[in-house]
Amino acid sequence: MKKKKQNIFEAAMSVFGKKSNGDWYQDNFSDAYFKTYFQNTDKAVWTPRNYEKFAEEGYAKNVVAYRSINLIAQAVSSVGLKVFKEDKNGQIEVLNHDILKLLKRPNPCCSGKEFLESIIIYRMINGNSFVMAVAPDNVTPRELHVLRPDRVSIIAGKGGLPSAYQYNTGERVQNVPVDRISGRSKMLHIKNFNPSNDWYGMSPIEAAAYSIDQHNQAGVWNQALLQNGAKPSGALVVKVNGDGSGGTLSEEQFSRIKNQVDEQYSGAANAGRPILLEGGLDWKEMSLSPKDMDFIESKNSSARDIALAFGVPPQLLGISGDNSYSNLIEARVALWEQTVLPLLDNVINSLNNWLAPMYKGEGLTIAYDTDSISALSHRREKVWKRIQEAEFMTVNEKRAAVGLSSVEGGDGI
Repeated sequence: MKKKKQNIFEAAMSVFGKKSNGDWYQDNFSDAYFKTYFQNTDKAVWTPRNYEKFAEEGYAKNVVAYRSINLIAQAVSSVGLKVFKEDKNGQIEVLNHDILKLLKRPNPCCSGKEFLESIIIYRMINGNSFVMAVAPDNVTPRELHVLRPDRVSIIAGKGGLPSAYQYNTGERVQNVPVDRISGRSKMLHIKNFNPSNDWYGMSPIEAAAYSIDQHNQAGVWNQALLQNGAKPSGALVVKVNGDGSGGTLSEEQFSRIKNQVDEQYSGAANAGRPILLEGGLDWKEMSLSPKDMDFIESKNSSARDIALAFGVPPQLLGISGDNSYSNLIEARVALWEQTVLPLLDNVINSLNNWLAPMYKGEGLTIAYDTDSISALSHRREKVWKRIQEAEFMTVNEKRAAVGLSSVEGGDGI
């Protein structure tokens, strides 16, 4: 029985192929997965929940998820970062500091914009982002590197804290310890909330996985239809004679007709070519038309669900039919206020809790410049107008409300 089970597993692996070194793809497809797959061949088969499949099916092969992820990542990385230092008069902006230089150029191969984009993209695909600081002990970081999340493993510890992070490139394994008391480490882990896992975050692609599969399959169906000459599939039916004879083909006749159809009537190059039927054969169309299947609306529905999972208004992706100028403006504002800014706040707070304390005794705080966000400019104009028209506020109070310093003689109404 055990030998038979192994043969089934090997047969399944032969369908999916082997690695270049001859090993089976056991790290991506477990024995249990194939057992479920073969026992449920009459049910829908969805994308397996792992990073490689999410990256391939949800990012590389799905235009809606790809555009949504990059739209969010590019928006986050477009915001200018600032650094403030604690002073006796409050916080003052520091225009030239090592931490600011580090954030603008985290490492020789990466700019500050690419650094933030990588954090967001990995988090969108995997639900986790890992940043490692390269620095000698008790010395401020020299470089920051965003690591591929599928290469980082969390070694569980006691008290709800990891004991270490393990980074495995295949050629080298590096352990990054975590302080048991303070929880500090040279590895920063930024993750989404996951209700079923204490250590790893949940990817938005997982919530959108069914819709992504449906959207991808709609594209495959459409491509197959085009390659088949944009003609619906059908069947060649062998007519039955009046006396009940006929209705069957010999093995030789079946093979010959099948080869003839494949070579002369399939593919885009043979589109519109009339089929020549021998005596006793009849053509019956069997498939439903795209209109019958409501193909376009089904694909748009899946696309809207994907955009919803990432928090991107469908108008910005060209999905919804209501794409007027005013609606696009409101959609951009909604994207920033509901998706981009919360993500940016989370990343900045993580950097403040992890990176800023490495510069001991300086009281540094990392922030971002909201005035550089063009999508929110009309909102700022409304706020400034209301403040300007407030008759109960002094000049300095109005200036303080918009982030400006006080002026002499500005304490009167």
